[in-house]
Amino acid sequence: MKNDALKNILNFLNEQRGFDFTGYRTAMLERRIQKRLYTIKIQNIDDYLNLLHEDPDELDSLIDIFTINVSRFFRNSLSFEHIRKTIIPELFLNKIKANDQHLRIWSAGCSFGEEPYSVAIMINEFVEKEKMSMNLSIFATDIDKKALKRASEGSYTAHSIKNVKYGLIQKYFTFKNDHFEIDPKIKNMVRFSFYDMLDKHHSVPAESIYGGFDLVLCRNVLIYFELEHQNLIFNKLYKSLNPNGYLILGEAEVPIEGFKHKFNRVNNCCKIYRKNG
Repeated sequence: MKNDALKNILNFLNEQRGFDFTGYRTAMLERRIQKRLYTIKIQNIDDYLNLLHEDPDELDSLIDIFTINVSRFFRNSLSFEHIRKTIIPELFLNKIKANDQHLRIWSAGCSFGEEPYSVAIMINEFVEKEKMSMNLSIFATDIDKKALKRASEGSYTAHSIKNVKYGLIQKYFTFKNDHFEIDPKIKNMVRFSFYDMLDKHHSVPAESIYGGFDLVLCRNVLIYFELEHQNLIFNKLYKSLNPNGYLILGEAEVPIEGFKHKFNRVNNCCKIYRKNG
């Protein structure tokens, strides 16, 4: 695919829908456009650009293709097990020692909401078991407004919950109309909002006001971006975390040069890091 053709498509998407995909990996974008061309039986990229101008629905279809969401409850179980057994108890203990009743968490690139709801379930389990209380704020953001709408509805297929233990399914889900609906208590623990990780004007989601997160999950987000834009994202993640806060990355992701010394990996089995200082 010619670079000019891709550039024209991305510029048109930005003009019409306000989505800036120029920081995404070129090869990934080209693969997804080519797959779309094959699906709708268009061979010429210029013809496809004409279609985008003529059919607003095709613009939305292309955005959906660029923002493919792959998510399940407790996906990458080792990471969630470490969060459950080690990180959550440690965060609560440190908060109590500091006489701080506020625990703040950010799920960046939350897709359909399985990730932040998984964290909410684990925290609720811990609070009930230990008979503790905390002012909890879980912020969940994504660039895909359709995904955010589905997340706020909290209704899932059997595939989404296949990693959830049976006891937790019984406790936190209601089966209705062939879907599993999340318990309202868990749903109310999470605040969903739109946020673009490449936003140069806001370093943290507006909903969170100031950041100050104790735990940030940014899994399988960085793999979509060119190195230059990964640097922008890591700078946001670093600044958004409290001292000694935790950052959870995807299994194919690591801190880039310039940030490696700012984080310590705390677990050899999964990509969990603690902010230095």
